[in-house]
Amino acid sequence: MNRIFIGCLASICTILFFACDRKQFQHDLVGNNTPWSYEPKNKPGDQFSFTIIGDLNSGERSGVLEVAVEQINLLRPDFVLSIGDLVEGGTEDTIQLKKEYDHFEERMSKAKAPIFHLGGNHDLTNPVMRQYWEKRYGKRYYHFVFKNVLFLVLDSEDYPEERMWKIYRARKRALELLDSGKLEMAQLTEYYRMPERATGEISDAQSSYFEKVIADHPTVRWTFVLMHKPVWQRTGKGSLERIEGALGSRKFTVLNGHQHKYSYTERNQHDYIMMATTGGGQDAKSDRAFDHIMLATIAEGEPAIANLRLDGILNKQGRIPLDGEKVCFQASRCSDTTKVH
Repeated sequence: MNRIFIGCLASICTILFFACDRKQFQHDLVGNNTPWSYEPKNKPGDQFSFTIIGDLNSGERSGVLEVAVEQINLLRPDFVLSIGDLVEGGTEDTIQLKKEYDHFEERMSKAKAPIFHLGGNHDLTNPVMRQYWEKRYGKRYYHFVFKNVLFLVLDSEDYPEERMWKIYRARKRALELLDSGKLEMAQLTEYYRMPERATGEISDAQSSYFEKVIADHPTVRWTFVLMHKPVWQRTGKGSLERIEGALGSRKFTVLNGHQHKYSYTERNQHDYIMMATTGGGQDAKSDRAFDHIMLATIAEGEPAIANLRLDGILNKQGRIPLDGEKVCFQASRCSDTTKVH
């Protein structure tokens, strides 16, 4: 009788274990197209880690992303998040877009963890690119929960279509001048006066979506809010204020990219971190412009966040993978001059 009881108890425990495991990764997306490559694997315990890659474009430098992927594999994260600008973009040519995204995915496929995509201004420059993203990856903004930690992935290029075309055309003109070496003329264009250039915008519909998500997950351990442009620096309509209000006093961290320079801000006892690059163009005059990946470890209490410079992550041979010693990871330390937006 005791053997039967023990056997039944073991079966119940096994069923409960796998039932709980299936709930480790949760989301509300339907359909075949998802903004991640595949779902994170189930694993026992509450602890996990993830890495985040910074901007790749606006003058991507050859070889950097490939080195970063090999270094990420040394860290064995549960998944990898992007902060946007995955491709150079800025085009209405869907054939060119396919080539660029295929190239990005071919390199990222060497990572031994799922990749979560986030669109930046290079990825979502105009309505054609927006439609291409949705066809390839599904939703432009979404959320997921892993081991009771909530991730909010925002679209900072969430403009009405007419406004998006206007920003795109103004940006295109400014870039033409920049590519011709006419910096001062470019800075006098309409694009440089547009607030969206610096801070982006999120729609009322997007804010409403995340307000509901936050309300539906009142007991998560922590919340990460990711976006490309620093929408939190914008005020009024189109800003992060509604989402911040919904988050209230709960524990959260805000992460963004776009400016290609690392910065840290504490607002109302919360961390707001602007990542630098993982291959994108750099300002050779700034010591805050460098290639890195972020490693976040979730255990008890506050997440441990470490910024790992690519020139400091060495393999077991004591070297940067893939002959990384030949790559410039910080423009201010070498003679490399690169484009920045």
